[in-house]
Amino acid sequence: MATSGRADDTRPGVRAGEADGVAGGAGDPVPGPLDSVLRPVRAGNGFEEALEQILQLLRLGLVPPGERLPSERELSQHLRISRVTLREVLKVLQDQDMVESRRGRYGGTFVLPRTAAPGGSGELRRRIAAVDVEDTLRFREVLEAGAAGLCAEGLTADAEDRLRGALDATQGARLEEYRRQDTLLHLTLAELSGSRTLATQYAGVRATLNELLDCIPLLVRNLEHSQQQHAAVVEAVLDRDPDAAREMMREHCGGTAALLRGFLA
Repeated sequence: MATSGRADDTRPGVRAGEADGVAGGAGDPVPGPLDSVLRPVRAGNGFEEALEQILQLLRLGLVPPGERLPSERELSQHLRISRVTLREVLKVLQDQDMVESRRGRYGGTFVLPRTAAPGGSGELRRRIAAVDVEDTLRFREVLEAGAAGLCAEGLTADAEDRLRGALDATQGARLEEYRRQDTLLHLTLAELSGSRTLATQYAGVRATLNELLDCIPLLVRNLEHSQQQHAAVVEAVLDRDPDAAREMMREHCGGTAALLRGFLA
């Protein structure tokens, strides 16, 4: 069983091997209107929340196409993340053709002209218009945290085995199968909560959530982070620690919400 603990490099709880490069003080502030967008991320979902904020910065046009983003030093200090995590965020943006990295004396990370989002932004916009995203995210968090807490009050041996099996299936899933196995793990927790109504309500919320998730890219760093959080939730359930199970599930839901808000902005 994987150990629990924060799977991130934000303070408190710096991830092993990434402490170097995390800004320790206020440093040089990012000037102007960027201050209203870029802020220190919360512990637990550093990658997802940093990506959300930089996506928002780009969507708002605060750094115009052709212009350079603030330096890695400035961004890492402002967001309170290590440069390792920041570079992973910037790599995602490069893969989505939103920024490009240039070397040399006048190098840096430059914003590219905005194009249609991969996977069809029209379909994504249609799906967004059909749901209240914030309401869905809040309701999902309430249901998920509640289910995790109820499960942590005590499961039968068969139920524990079922939960371990669902976790193992996500850990061994191929990329194209991951979202389905992730869904099954969360549905398993809902079903094992002992509340049929909760499980039914969660199935409906999850269907809506997957409609949105299917329109954004699968990010390897996010999936690795999600797996660590899944393991921590399951461990808390098996340890019969309802408070820890609820806390870890809320943190996990927060990471998904941050990604969706970033891509849907």
